[in-house]
Amino acid sequence: MLRLEKRPTPSRFWLYATPVVAVVLTMIVGGILFALMGKNPFEVIRTIFWDPVFGEFAFYLRGQLLVKAGPLILIAIGLALGFRAGIWNIGAEGQYIMGAVVGASVGLAVFPTDNRLIFPVMVLAGAFGGWAWAMIPAILKTRFNTNEILVSLMLVYVAQTILAKAATGFLKNPEGMGFPGSRNFSSYPAAANPELIAGSGLHWGGVTALVTAVLAYILLSRHIAGYQIKLAGQAPRAARFHGVSPTRLVMLCMGLSGALAGLAGLFEVTGPAGQISIDFNTGYGFTAIIVAFLGRLNPLGIVLAGFLMALTYVGGEMASTNLGLPAAAIQVFQGMLLFFLLAVDVLTNYRFRLGAGAASAGAK
Repeated sequence: MLRLEKRPTPSRFWLYATPVVAVVLTMIVGGILFALMGKNPFEVIRTIFWDPVFGEFAFYLRGQLLVKAGPLILIAIGLALGFRAGIWNIGAEGQYIMGAVVGASVGLAVFPTDNRLIFPVMVLAGAFGGWAWAMIPAILKTRFNTNEILVSLMLVYVAQTILAKAATGFLKNPEGMGFPGSRNFSSYPAAANPELIAGSGLHWGGVTALVTAVLAYILLSRHIAGYQIKLAGQAPRAARFHGVSPTRLVMLCMGLSGALAGLAGLFEVTGPAGQISIDFNTGYGFTAIIVAFLGRLNPLGIVLAGFLMALTYVGGEMASTNLGLPAAAIQVFQGMLLFFLLAVDVLTNYRFRLGAGAASAGAK
């Protein structure tokens, strides 16, 4: 009989091998799925993972990787801080939306003023919008012991409704001939977030994401707050014994993750997206959950995972355009990555045993 036996200590091998094995399994099972859809699995996998980096149009597509990876890294780092502490913010998508709406509202409120301070103020407003939206589940959890998973997730749908109202109502472009959507920030230089190096795809969002990864690594490895975050996740009772306040920790982690998601939304709306629209949100907040776990909740690992997930976005768009692959199939492919990551991660803390040895071990 095959049984799972708990390891005395977590396996360091599986700790680092899990992401690699999960990616390989995703490619194999994804390839089978693509074959069942009548597509050449090798061609699809090559298009997704190889062509954006080494293909014919790689120079342009590498810039797109930076565009896609930036918000994923920024949001995932914020989520990882909470996940390490056992605080489960699943509503980063809503915080991303609210950061974009609040930040865009500040910029459009003073249109067409030309002042170099407008964009920095918008950045602060975007961070505040995401922070404020995250504070709702944080306060409800600390005051009424509600489940932050459910509350933060439900608030995503509220944020989507506000986004639709913004695009068709209070932020609608008065010169847009009746079409939904705000003014385009590319025509409003004081509030725009253009590429810092032409053709590179790098804008202030990408720079902020990389700087945030370094700061988060320092926080977790060198600061007392990082120690408290890790201790609360690994040994909650020991954390309380050492004077770690659960209320303060929830407010800190939810606030940081909300602010970073709000920043991602602000940089996206003023840069690649260009405007507030009904379909502005593209699922970055949910995909960032995969990125956080794929990066082992480590800020530097999240940077690598962010670029890997960006490959599935950019390569997936190429596969949809060139090979006629449905967009839903790419979403399933991305979902497989999280599924296999969680499944294989079991081996970090457990191992399989066969036969009577397993039975006797279980009896003990």
